[in-house]
Amino acid sequence: MERYLAPFAYLPSGWQRNVCIEIDDNGFITQLTANDVSGQCQKLTGAILPGMPNLHSHAFQRAMAGLGEQRLNPHDSFWSWREQMYQVALQITPEQLYVIAKSLYMEMLEGGFTSVGEFHYLHHDANGKPYAGNDEMADAISRAAADAGIGLTLLPTLYSYSDFAMAPASSTQRRFIQTTEQYLAQLDRLKPLIQARPNQRLGGCFHSLRACTPEQINDVVATLPSDWPLHLHLSEQMREVNRCLEVHQTTPLDWLSRSVEINARWCMIHATHITTRELELLANAQAVAGLCPLTEASLGDGLFEVKRFLAKGGRIGIGSDSHISVDVSEELRMLEYGQRLKHQQRNFLANTQYPSTAERMLVESYRGGAQALAQPIGQLAVGQRADLIELDLSAPYLESANIEQLLDSWVFAHYKNAIQSVMVAGKWQVKEHQHLEHQSMHTHLLDTLTALRS
Repeated sequence: MERYLAPFAYLPSGWQRNVCIEIDDNGFITQLTANDVSGQCQKLTGAILPGMPNLHSHAFQRAMAGLGEQRLNPHDSFWSWREQMYQVALQITPEQLYVIAKSLYMEMLEGGFTSVGEFHYLHHDANGKPYAGNDEMADAISRAAADAGIGLTLLPTLYSYSDFAMAPASSTQRRFIQTTEQYLAQLDRLKPLIQARPNQRLGGCFHSLRACTPEQINDVVATLPSDWPLHLHLSEQMREVNRCLEVHQTTPLDWLSRSVEINARWCMIHATHITTRELELLANAQAVAGLCPLTEASLGDGLFEVKRFLAKGGRIGIGSDSHISVDVSEELRMLEYGQRLKHQQRNFLANTQYPSTAERMLVESYRGGAQALAQPIGQLAVGQRADLIELDLSAPYLESANIEQLLDSWVFAHYKNAIQSVMVAGKWQVKEHQHLEHQSMHTHLLDTLTALRS
């Protein structure tokens, strides 16, 4: 049992002073006492917030950050970037994936993310054949998360086709491809592996409606436990929407909803170009829209109608996706600034209940992220896992802020080292602004990136 006294802690009721946080030996919060004067708690110096769930990650893509920023095509787009991404995906070994993922997950912790949904479709060897042990790549992800100390919802991904109408996969997609039967067998193999690792769980995942059919999705969902989350890339690019219209005479979510129940288990990644009707369907289902603002900006995807979705009762969460940057405050800032540019209005996502723009985005992202990962996280509350971030109140833009300004100062003043400590399941993973293994991973990561980038 550990007890920590925070000068400020953000509880479901808002900021409270001198909060004693009691954590049991399993890493769960058992008691929270505001205005504590017992003198029995270890004193913290910073302001405590829940750790942020990162609901969408392709860990291997961190290896190509910075490599897709030169124009090699006069019509450069998501689709030309995708071809570059495939070339990176074809090279990575399980050992390299472990190094990239562990380093990435350490960066996530330093940036304020304490759990991650890994949307994992890099299944086979470079020739497109199963590894001898079948799941070496998935195991590399799971080990990396365990060793970095981050919570994990592993989302092995069904990927069968290259496009609508069950178009055959291309040779560059060979590491991804599985039949429904192969996918279900993989999930069965992974269950004991993930159950044996603390703070990890599985979910069901489907790459996109280009890559699998609603019939496949229904067959898979029918076999999964009812508490597993379900993830899908949806309507990220207009080319995808237009192709669906051409083949099926309707848009992707409308097509899916005709044969698959859309409910609160679902996290629809991006959902950038859904129609007004689809937006209402998603909101009414209490499904989560998984937004990845920096990646969506990087790839030129477009902007989701966040305010309209939230006004209809929709739920959102954030992810760092391709990991061009790995930082909670940067993702939230981009989320708001994108909406400001589109709608030509400041403090666009604030509302009457939350006049602080940062607070509104944090509250919504905590709730949606926890739902999408199906983990007991996202709040400082009894029964929740003790995933905490500690803001450095000696940082000038934070120290000079009053408590009502603190979250906005963190998100919008962009103080690079604002997070001084991070805890996951009762264990400190970041102290003095760095992960405990920050220095030791440097050489391993450098060697791996050098080999891949050569």
